Amino acid sequence: MSAGEELPLRSSKDAVLLAVRAQPGARKEGLAGLHGGRLRVKVRAAAEGGKANAAIEEVVAEAFGLPKSAVRLVSGASSRSKELALEGLELEQARSRLLALLEA
Repeated sequence: MSAGEELPLRSSKDAVLLAVRAQPGARKEGLAGLHGGRLRVKVRAAAEGGKANAAIEEVVAEAFGLPKSAVRLVSGASSRSKELALEGLELEQARSRLLALLEA
């Protein structure tokens, strides 16, 4: 992560919002750094019938150490640019976890 680059996190009323850039149909699942101010998330699932969205929620939940039910799509269901709500985390907790993930 370059100095001064903003993390794609912000606080909302009842959750932390994470901006992601989806990469469906990838060979390997996981987080792939920042892209255009969003966290790039690679999933094997195709972008059809909500399969990729469900896979993205699962990958993000696992990466942040949250139960799958604590991560939900709030916008971008049919777009590569999405926003996910992370419930059960404070903004600072989410920041430190994301920084650790990006440095790994």
